[in-house]
Amino acid sequence: MSSSIRLHNSKPRPGSRHRVKRLGCGESSGHGKTSGKGHKGQKARSGGSIRLGFEGGQMPLIRRLPKRGFNNAAFKITYAPVNLGDLEKLSVSGVIDEKALREAGLVNGNWNGVKILGSGDFTKKLSLKVDAISASAREKIEKAGGSIELVAAKVYPARNSTKVNAKTSRPAKKPAAVQA
Repeated sequence: MSSSIRLHNSKPRPGSRHRVKRLGCGESSGHGKTSGKGHKGQKARSGGSIRLGFEGGQMPLIRRLPKRGFNNAAFKITYAPVNLGDLEKLSVSGVIDEKALREAGLVNGNWNGVKILGSGDFTKKLSLKVDAISASAREKIEKAGGSIELVAAKVYPARNSTKVNAKTSRPAKKPAAVQA
């Protein structure tokens, strides 16, 4: 007789399923009358849930504190991670770029670029065109005889660079015409 689990003889793990607390089923049930909600008040009403951070109409703490500082989150660059082990399974030849990785299903969603990570073994001789690469991944690809081309990422100039100053500073005044 085999002891394999089939649909007709499968059961949940012991202790994993609990009986539902039956509310409003009379006083003797222990959950009658107010059904565990106490007496009156906002939380006793139907639909009476209050959102996180609500202070009963008082000005919330998050609004009482002043906004300070600069948040760089808007300029954060997020890369889609792709491991070398996944590239090893890929059966694509030629140059592998973000478009090829998306068609293969290795990259999904909205990202600012693709970063190759060094997890897994790598033996193929591939030509990669990506936005970023880890040091271990670069070492493994070059050891296998592959090549890497980094796509130029968007670079923000330093605040005191000449390019920024040229845009923001006023042009020099032209000297007045000399009268003779």
